[in-house]
Amino acid sequence: MSKHSVIGAVPPSRPAPARALGRRLALALGFSTALSAMAFGLLPVAGAARADPVYVKEAQIPGFAALVAAVKPAVVSVQVKSDKSEEEEEAGAFFGAPGFDQLPDDHPLKRFFRDFQEQRNFRFHDKGQKPRERTVSLGSGFFYSADGYVVTNNHVVDSGNVFSVTLDDGTQLDAKLVGKDSRTDLAVLKVNDKGRKFTYVGFADDSKMQIGDWVLAVGNPFGLGGTVTAGIISARGRDIGAGVYDDFIQIDAAVNRGNSGGPTFNLNGQVVGINTAIFSPSGGSVGIAFAIPASTAEQVVRQLIAKGAVERGWLGVQIQPVTREVADSVGLNKAKGALIADPLDGPAAKAGIKAGNIIVSINGAEIADARDLARRIAAIRPGEVAVLGVWRNGKQENIKVKIAAQPNDKAAAGDKSSKGKSATLASYGLAVAAAEDGRGVVIVDMDSDSEAAEKGARPGDIIRSINNRDIKTPAELQAGLNEAAKKGRSAVLLRLESEGVNHFITLSVQKK
Repeated sequence: MSKHSVIGAVPPSRPAPARALGRRLALALGFSTALSAMAFGLLPVAGAARADPVYVKEAQIPGFAALVAAVKPAVVSVQVKSDKSEEEEEAGAFFGAPGFDQLPDDHPLKRFFRDFQEQRNFRFHDKGQKPRERTVSLGSGFFYSADGYVVTNNHVVDSGNVFSVTLDDGTQLDAKLVGKDSRTDLAVLKVNDKGRKFTYVGFADDSKMQIGDWVLAVGNPFGLGGTVTAGIISARGRDIGAGVYDDFIQIDAAVNRGNSGGPTFNLNGQVVGINTAIFSPSGGSVGIAFAIPASTAEQVVRQLIAKGAVERGWLGVQIQPVTREVADSVGLNKAKGALIADPLDGPAAKAGIKAGNIIVSINGAEIADARDLARRIAAIRPGEVAVLGVWRNGKQENIKVKIAAQPNDKAAAGDKSSKGKSATLASYGLAVAAAEDGRGVVIVDMDSDSEAAEKGARPGDIIRSINNRDIKTPAELQAGLNEAAKKGRSAVLLRLESEGVNHFITLSVQKK
């Protein structure tokens, strides 16, 4: 037998005793390694079931895909060409952002945009080129009808004269301006495409929407058309100081520059609001956006389509809120309605309504505040007769007023000056003198820490009346203060005229 066929022969490279010891060490190390692997879960243990990864079959949160697919074709990007130069437009976009001017001069963001603008201007002048005089601004909008009426914001189109819209499929179409309304910041465009029927959306009954309901905002932020964001209604009836028709829906869906004019949808694909403003210290979304309610927008849009303008009712008065102090000074049981600061030469004055009267109802419906009155009067068709509940002389009277059409120009008032010697009302921090026109007393000096100063009165203002009683001299003003103290009133109501504008303030009665 050949030596190569001997069973168990050990290769000549290792002596027999060494090979046996090596096998024993290998077996021991292998066994130890296996035990360690099983202990740390690296090797399957015999008879143990292998666990599956977590997968939850239930409690899936529904998405908005079906809703977005239905409404997205109705939303458009709005391009507006204006007569502003490109440099002015871009400077406004960067440096006009809310809060931008409040950044420190050495802030990195401010330095970046300043350097960017300087480099851009240098590039134009270096090439001997002038910036284009017509630039494009971007906004959002949506089709309100199948024949091409598009709703957007007035501030999107206000400075433009050439308009176009880009559809969800990328089609770009020219548009013409049908009408706009600065008071509600709404505008309507019209596009034509050879008989094409456009996907359009309608307005919802926003009164049925509650705080906490889901909403979707669709628009063109920063030129990114077709952007969809989701959120909830955060609040209703917001007054952001935009005007007397402020009644915004607040949402927390992300809304940015370029979203203006875009719709906010409910889960039925109806427009509950039109995005118009955001609150932001940086110019970007912080989850506080404001939308024009559908109930307001629908009325305005219909008139713009039909007439190209909005026709509103006009009462012809300057009004201000009724505070608790004002209500107490005239004997009204609670702060409600609208205080007449000045009846202009209009329907209210002709019906006998005077400064100091408080309108507490219209056609039997209670007026909550001054904004409520303005909206209700605006909704009345010019020529109709309204019955106003007016609080004066400690009781309510019903007065019929024929509502007129709202004029374009505001009534002007002349300046008044003072004459004669001044009288000092030390306990009120005021020095007053008879007005030159014989109606009221002029504040010639005042303590800067006085209550009157805190309420907004200034030297030069004319006190026309106290507790709705006209005065001519400082003595009559003092008499009115004394009378209020005797009656136990906590405050008096003063009508002031400041630069031709009338308004009321209350002053606490000083007890002797």
